Amino acid sequence: MREQTYHIYLDSRQKTTLLHSLVELKNQLIQQGRYADCVDELIFKVANAPVKKLRIEYV
Repeated sequence: MREQTYHIYLDSRQKTTLLHSLVELKNQLIQQGRYADCVDELIFKVANAPVKKLRIEYV
């Protein structure tokens, strides 16, 4: 069975907030002496995610 994938659409402000939160989490994990490799991968994915333009129609 295939792994389920999720997509999230963020504007620039939300993307910036997400990146700051992930960096804070990484710093906390490092201070606790825990591995932060998975958070590094998420930071890399979010920072290098392609931009997809969407048109939103309000009804």
